Amino acid sequence: MFEIIAQYPIPAALVALGGLAIIFGAVLGFAAIKFKVEGDPIVEQIDHLLPQTQCGQCGYPGCRPYAEAIANGDTINKCPPGGQSTINAIADLLDVDAPTLDEEHGEESETKTVAYIREDECIGCTKCIQACPVDAILGAAKLMHTVIVSECTGCDLCVEPCPVDCIDMLPVEKGLADWKWNLPPSAEEQIEALRPGNIIATDAKGDGQNNDQNHDGDNGEKAA
Repeated sequence: MFEIIAQYPIPAALVALGGLAIIFGAVLGFAAIKFKVEGDPIVEQIDHLLPQTQCGQCGYPGCRPYAEAIANGDTINKCPPGGQSTINAIADLLDVDAPTLDEEHGEESETKTVAYIREDECIGCTKCIQACPVDAILGAAKLMHTVIVSECTGCDLCVEPCPVDCIDMLPVEKGLADWKWNLPPSAEEQIEALRPGNIIATDAKGDGQNNDQNHDGDNGEKAA
């Protein structure tokens, strides 16, 4: 065997590396399954409902920590970016009453905004880059910075650190990607609405009165 390795050192090395990769991969795969840490499903569901702005207005460093706090009993009305719709969704998930937004943490904005850097005024201090929780700002020291609009969550955490006040929060124009509409009722809901028990009482009463009038009219014609 050693003679073969000596004659073909490169193929032998590749075979050895491949064997080691297979062994280490199998060990890591076994460890991932054996020592897997199960997450709390309710935390995952709450985190999915939060807007993922990572703004910190709730008092926590991000949406995930706030979701964990809610699962542990914290109030659900501390998220201004999510607004009342998010509060209602979390309340439905947890089967609790939906409170109004706690104004101590901010006010709900109906218009989504993104950060815009006036690049000709930017001095390249990188303070906005350090403040951005989602790494949506590109730039380097003493060089112009710019915002990746598709990644910006509108948290406005980059505005205050800017020493030259060259960052504006601009409203986002809604396009086809942002368009939402209410879905029609499902077939089960339509069938349920047509069941006799769901007929409006006034309609049933009106039908009875019409039948009585028609019956009286028939009797009058027979008497005549």
